[in-house]
Amino acid sequence: MLRYAGRRLLAAIPLLLVVPLLVFLLIDLAPGDQAVVLAGEEPTPERIAAIREQLGLDQSVVERYLRWVAGAVQGDLGRSFMSDQSVTDLLVRRMSTTMSLVLVAMVMAVLIGVVLAVASAMRPGGFLDRAANWLASIAIAIPAFWFALVLASLFAVTYQLFPAFGYQPLSAGFGPWLSHLFLPGLALGLLPAAEVTLQLRSALGQVLKSDFILNAEAKGMSRATVVLKHGLKNAAIPVITVFGFRVSEVLAGTVTIELIFNMPGLGRLAVDSVQSRDIPVLLGFVLFSTVVVVLVNLLVDVSYGYFNPKVRT
Repeated sequence: MLRYAGRRLLAAIPLLLVVPLLVFLLIDLAPGDQAVVLAGEEPTPERIAAIREQLGLDQSVVERYLRWVAGAVQGDLGRSFMSDQSVTDLLVRRMSTTMSLVLVAMVMAVLIGVVLAVASAMRPGGFLDRAANWLASIAIAIPAFWFALVLASLFAVTYQLFPAFGYQPLSAGFGPWLSHLFLPGLALGLLPAAEVTLQLRSALGQVLKSDFILNAEAKGMSRATVVLKHGLKNAAIPVITVFGFRVSEVLAGTVTIELIFNMPGLGRLAVDSVQSRDIPVLLGFVLFSTVVVVLVNLLVDVSYGYFNPKVRT
């Protein structure tokens, strides 16, 4: 298993190098000049040239990329053009907000998806089965930011059951932490929840038709026991698949959700860095996101290897 995980990790290294390079190229092709922005009003050519030299913008794209890679290997992601703060420190301060949001969203997705799928599998073709399919189809068709606006308007503004804006760290208490994450996490987790529901319901339908399940029911085992004890374990791979595929999309979705709920996370930091052309901060966010996606996909691959040993070879 360790050798298999090592192979998958080595295969992901080129991705960690290629994605930042693409960002460098796109930034270089984009119109505008960060040195002009930092030079202030009525900048002189000398002032612009001095800032470009100070920031290393007078170097070629390849030179800047290689210098950035050399620093990133040593844990130095540079300094923000706008605030002159360490990019690593900026990311670390905002990381807990975004990762908490992703965690809550994925936990909600799994809980909602598994409950709906199991309830549907109890009575195939029944009311719950049809309702779950209908609700899942709606959740897939509607974007997360629309759910966020509706949830905030209904449960935060109208009924005032949850905070409308901001974030409280876990150190402030589990209750405040969860109350600030509940609505944004729910909005962000509805799409993966819908996919978990559909995928797991389909897998359970196949598993429950297998011979060993039919034999268990013939021996008097209840439908609920069969589904919970045998069906879920044998139908777990679809849940793992959705988890792996959707973590990257959930991480990308934090950008809009954090803006709507005014959360001080990495998504908001990324938007600010794009608007101000703060290249080091943007590259740091891209590297962090790529590392998270690579690690999650690695965990998914290892989980595949656990449930299906044939994929290890």
